[in-house]
Parts: sequence; C-alpha cells; structure tokens
Amino acid sequence: MTALTEQAAADLIAAGAFSPGLPGFVGIAVDLLLDPASAPTGRRPLRHGFLDARSPRVMVVSGPPSPGLDVALRRMTDDLAASTRLVEQHRLTVVDQATDTVHPDGPEHALGTATAGIRIGLEAGLDGGGALGLRHRWALAHTLAPVLAAAFANAPLRHGRPTGWRSVRQALRRDLPVGPPAGDARESWAGYVMGARTASGRSLREAIRAGARLTESDLQRHLAALRPPVAARGHLELDVADRQPGRDWRLPATLATVLLDDPRASEEAWQATAHLVGEPRLWERAARDALTDSVLAAAARDCFVAAYAALARQGAERELRDAIADFTDKYVHRGRCPADDVLDQVAARS
Repeated sequence: MTALTEQAAADLIAAGAFSPGLPGFVGIAVDLLLDPASAPTGRRPLRHGFLDARSPRVMVVSGPPSPGLDVALRRMTDDLAASTRLVEQHRLTVVDQATDTVHPDGPEHALGTATAGIRIGLEAGLDGGGALGLRHRWALAHTLAPVLAAAFANAPLRHGRPTGWRSVRQALRRDLPVGPPAGDARESWAGYVMGARTASGRSLREAIRAGARLTESDLQRHLAALRPPVAARGHLELDVADRQPGRDWRLPATLATVLLDDPRASEEAWQATAHLVGEPRLWERAARDALTDSVLAAAARDCFVAAYAALARQGAERELRDAIADFTDKYVHRGRCPADDVLDQVAARS
C-alpha cells in the first residue's frame, strides 16, 4: 500500500472526522467489569447490538445508533440483561462498579486496576452555526466533558485501596486542556490525532518525519486505539463517565444527549461551562476532587438543572426524570459523586 505523507495523513483524518447530520440518533456503549478476569473471546450478537471482549477483565456492550434517547435506553437495557445472562453462563460475575472494590488481602482473582466506563455517540451536527451546528457541538462537548467526568466519577480504588483520585480513569487525562484545539473542528481533530502517541511512544507526525512508511491501515488502527474524552468518529463520541451502579448507567447517557441535542439546554450548558476553558488543571481537579471542586460543582448544578428542564419539556418518562432528580439531590447539590460512596464503604471496613 502507498505510504502516507504527513499532509496526506492529516487530510484523511480531517475528511473522516465528521459526517454532518441533524442531531437525533443516539448510541451507547457500556463496559462490564468481570470477576474473575476471564472474559470469553469473540463477538456475540445481542438483540440489538453486540458484546465484545476488550480485555480479560472488561467486556463491552455496544448498542446500535438509535432514533432518539428513549429507544437507545430501551435497547441498551435489553442488551445488558442478555449480556448478564451470557456472562453468567461462563460462571463469571459482572461487578456493579467502575473499578474493583476487592480488599487487597482478598482472593487471587481480585480485579486489580481494570476500570469500566460509558460512552455516548451523537450526531456530529449541521455545517454552519447555531446550537445544532457542528462547530458549537464540538466546542460544547469539550467544555462539558470534565463536568460530566466529575459528576459521574466512580473509580477511586486500585487493588482495593483508595488512590487519592475519585476516578483513576480520568486521572490518565489530568494534563489535558479544557476546550477543543483552536481552529476548525476537522483540523483540530486532525492535529490531535497526528500528535497523539502511538504504541511505539512516537506520534504519527514524529514517525513520518523520521521516515516511517505509514499506510492508511496504520492510520485507521491508530484512530481506533485513541480514547480521548471527546472524539470525532464521523459522529461525536463522549467517553467521560465511569460505570455507574445499577441502572444509573442511563444518567450520563441522558445528560450528554439532552445537553447537546436540545437547543435550549445546549445554550444553557454552554453558558454554564464556556468559562471553564480558562480554568487551570481542570481535568486533574475533575479526576481528583470531582464535585468538591467549587467551580466544577457550580457548573454541574447548572447543567443538571438544564437537563431536567429539557426532559420535562420533551415529556420524558417520569421514572427517568425522577432518577435524574434523585442523582442531582444525592450527589450534585451536595458536592458528592458516586466515588464518595465507595470511599465511605472502604473507610467503614477499616
């Protein structure tokens, strides 16, 4: 295959970044953390989507693009139930956490440092301006990301012990800036991909300049391996929430969808988060302090209120609205996140 020049690689990335479309379709993927660590290999079809092994400890339930939030939530509910039955057939257990809660002196199959998250896929938006425009949605997704990461932080342990972080998953992103790189959304995504480190420790840009002969297949493998908080994969992908207990996986999917797809809520979320671009080390604070950080807490309160109001305007099911209201009261208004419950449990055992 033909080797890519640096400019050709950047052009290919930019060209594939977004497929403009009217917001409406929603995709959800939920990680399942397994005990013991022996996920069956291969892809298994579910009623709507698929179950894949990401590692021996984590399997992923990937739902299809669905016409609206309600349909996406129902389909994922079906597929999670089917996935649990499949996992149990292999005598495995799905851990209802984002990271292990096993005591360090526990069994040999303790889950170690594996973590689980929730990803949401949304339409890129329309070319042009406005709340549903691609440029606005790309920017808002970036300013909203650390707020959602803080609100849904739920991975505070490593080998059963507190780490000092409320989310060890988000701690890996602690040096990220808030807000998208400057310039056109497609060009900013291409710049990020070209500068991101590969498995060799070099960026694509460095590898090409050093004489590496990279093909389009190499480029696609690199793109697939990247897991930034906000990604352009033809659509918008947000990977900002840790796995939540019980049915609360629905909540980050709901917040992200409503705050980006509802024009009024989108504007309110932008007003609540745009100023975060100037905040120093915000991703570090989101991962370590979560909603004990007063700046993140204030933005989260505004975003959750805006999301609830949008759900009410849309006539969303009462049960879902109540779940958002309960989470807001239990955590957001009290400057807490689900990780604080895990830490309280560990402290009580000590």
